[in-house]
Amino acid sequence: MATLLLLTSLNAAAQTEVTAGVMRGKDYGVTYMLPKTEIEISLQITKHSYTPGRFCQYASRYLQLNNVSGEPETHWTLDNIQMNTVGIPDRENVYFVKLKDKTVAPLMELTEDGIVYSINMPFSGRKTTRPDTEANTRKKSQPDPSQFLTEDILMASSTAKMAELVAKEIYNIRESRNALLRGETDTPPQDGNQLKLMLDNLQLQDEVLTEMFKGKAEKDTQTIRLRITPEEMKDRVVFRFSQKLGLLDKDDLAGEPYYLSITNLQTPAIPAATEEDKKKELEGVAYNVPGRARIVLMQGNRTLTETELPVTQFGTREYLAPVLFNKNSTTKVLFDTATGGLIKVDREQ
Repeated sequence: MATLLLLTSLNAAAQTEVTAGVMRGKDYGVTYMLPKTEIEISLQITKHSYTPGRFCQYASRYLQLNNVSGEPETHWTLDNIQMNTVGIPDRENVYFVKLKDKTVAPLMELTEDGIVYSINMPFSGRKTTRPDTEANTRKKSQPDPSQFLTEDILMASSTAKMAELVAKEIYNIRESRNALLRGETDTPPQDGNQLKLMLDNLQLQDEVLTEMFKGKAEKDTQTIRLRITPEEMKDRVVFRFSQKLGLLDKDDLAGEPYYLSITNLQTPAIPAATEEDKKKELEGVAYNVPGRARIVLMQGNRTLTETELPVTQFGTREYLAPVLFNKNSTTKVLFDTATGGLIKVDREQ
C-alpha cells in the first residue's frame, strides 16, 4: 500500500522532530521521485476453440443441424485496443524535501514506488499496481454428458444406434419443457421458483446432449498490456497478430504487423532559469510540466486508434516555491502519478 510520511517541525529555536522520514546528512526530510511516462497499449484478445461432437456425422440426419464440422479448430480475434499513459519512477532524478525552520512540514503521500502523490491532503489509501496480464473468468464448463444418458443409450450396439437414441432423448427433453410451459404436466411445479429450476435443468440437459452432435465452442478472453517508452517514431512495429497463433512478438513474421507512430507536439519553450529559479530547485518541491504527443496505431493502411496523450519526456520540470509551505498557510497539492504534473493546488490561510 502507499507510503504515508508525516513530518512535523517545530519553531526556529526548537529542535526538529521527525515522526517518520529520512535523514540526508544533517537534514531530516522526505525522499521522493517524479514519474516518467510509458505508453500502455491494452489488447483484448479472445481464443476461440471448437471441439467436434462425438456424433457430429449424424447431426444432419437426426437433428437437422447442417454444416457441422468434424475437425477441431482454434482461432484468435483481436477485439479491442486502448491506449493510455502510466507512470514509472524516474530513478535518475530523486528529490529531497528538507524540513526547515519557520516552515510547516508537509504531510506527503507517496505511491508504492516512491512517486509523490499528494502534499497536505488526507491519506487516500490508493493502490497503484496492477498485473500486466489479466484473464477473464472462463464460462463455467458443462457437465459430463454421460450422466444424462439412459441405460438403453449406454447399451447400444453401435455408434449410429447410440446417436439415434440420444437424439430421441433430446426431443423428449424438449417436449417435457414445452409441457411445463403450457401447464400440461401431471405434477405441475408448486411455485415460480420450482418452475424455473425445472426449466433450467431441462435446458442444461438439452444443451449438453446437443453438443454431442454440434460440438463445443469455447471462448477465453484476455487483456494483455504492452508498455512502450515514448520517443518520436514513425511506423515502428510494436507487435504482430495472427488469427491462427494469436498475439506474437514484433519480430515474429508469422503474424501481421501493427505500426506505432509517436509525434512530439512541441510544448512551448520555458524561459531560461534565473538565480531565483535555481534557488527554488534546491529548496522547492519538484513537479513535471508534461508535453503532449500524438499517437497513432495502424494495421496496414488502416488507422486503428489515434489520440493525444500527456508525456513527461516531452515536457519540462518546475518547482513549487518554499514560501507556499510557510507557517501562515497550508498548501494542498495533488499530483498526477502518471506524468508528475500538478492536478490541483489549494492554499488555506
